[in-house]
Amino acid sequence: MLDGRIKLRHLQCFLAVADLRSLQRAAERLSISQPAVSKTLRELEEILGVQLFRRGRRGAAPTADAEAFERHARASVGALQQGIDSVAQARRRGGVVLRLGLLPSLAPCFAPPALLAFRAAMPGAMLQVASGSNARLLDELKSGALDVALVRLSDPDRMSGLSFEYLYADSLALVVRPGHPLLGGTEPTLARAAAWPAILAERGTTIRQSADSLLAAHGVAAPADWIDTLSVPLARALVHASDLVWFAPLAAVEDDLAAGMLTRLPVSTAGSEEPIGVALRADSAPGPARNALLGALRAEAARRRGAPAQGLPM
Repeated sequence: MLDGRIKLRHLQCFLAVADLRSLQRAAERLSISQPAVSKTLRELEEILGVQLFRRGRRGAAPTADAEAFERHARASVGALQQGIDSVAQARRRGGVVLRLGLLPSLAPCFAPPALLAFRAAMPGAMLQVASGSNARLLDELKSGALDVALVRLSDPDRMSGLSFEYLYADSLALVVRPGHPLLGGTEPTLARAAAWPAILAERGTTIRQSADSLLAAHGVAAPADWIDTLSVPLARALVHASDLVWFAPLAAVEDDLAAGMLTRLPVSTAGSEEPIGVALRADSAPGPARNALLGALRAEAARRRGAPAQGLPM
């Protein structure tokens, strides 16, 4: 049972010190005195029965107990703020508010039809869409900053506390501008393509790991000259204006391939498939708006699974 002695001010004070590692700077952020911060922290430590910070000349260092408590405190405050914001915005719009996390690679082709279908089904709902890396979206979902996240399946530790519903598999495509030198003459291979300057996803991302694994599986060295980015518009502009080879998620470039604005190299990327799906907090409560959004995402995924792939067979 929740200890009724823990108040919002305790959590806000704790998080300010955890963020800033200083009681004085925490006091400035909260617009209270430093003694008030010290008193509030002592109260919280007495309630929890543990020491949360080691105070010293260099500031306040969190203990292991503080690190364990921080995630839950942050999620609680975040969820409360989300509830306050949702009520205010819903009152203005006369409906509900949903916060969706979306991978940049899914924004150009997958997301628009699903989001438009959701709006048609729930005209009174307000949808807030945030974009970011897979890891960031999962963290924000856990903290309560997001209600739903459209992400790639991650490792078990990262998915702890979340449920994941598979929608479809996305794979890599090696994409160039029309008229690229690799398109003329000798049939391109993965090794020949990797010899050109490349555009790769940022290190540590699932897409980058897929590209690295694809190259390693074929005994091909990684490009010696590359640009790291998760920005689809930037990568598209760079490819149009140069001879860079983009190791792109297929979902990000399908429309460009269909329109002939980009060309997929006839190089097999079999084995680069990654599960795409919907992640939710395991303890989240369903509702009509969320169910409508999930239904729209499922319908678009089903449509795509039945549609022919662009370029090479996967």
